Amino acid sequence: VQLQASGGGLVQAGGSLRLSCAAFGRADSHYVMGWFRQAPGKEREFVGAIQWSGGRTFYADSMKGRFTISRDNGKNTVYLQMNNLNAEDTAVYYCAADSAGTVGWGTILTKSQYQYTYWGQGTLVTVSS
Repeated sequence: VQLQASGGGLVQAGGSLRLSCAAFGRADSHYVMGWFRQAPGKEREFVGAIQWSGGRTFYADSMKGRFTISRDNGKNTVYLQMNNLNAEDTAVYYCAADSAGTVGWGTILTKSQYQYTYWGQGTLVTVSS
């Protein structure tokens, strides 16, 4: 599976942005798709995840309420809608696929970058204050 993230850019604080992650190749229905981000000088951080089948979502506590993940199975694309952005949201955002599926869904496994097999190239989001 190849993943291609897009939609990043420069946005003012308080604004919104929607990122896309297109999957190319075989992405089985049991896959879990995750979003992570990495700010300069910081470790990669879990944002949220969605199940291809059923569309259940799971978010990091700090992302709840402002970030929403959705998917369009027909387009093999997962989205990350980000609202009310602030400077602390500035980061490179990555999408990833967990081929192990829903094993450990909603636990520390879903949040762990090591659970994910396939990664997109990342897209930069810069929030100006």
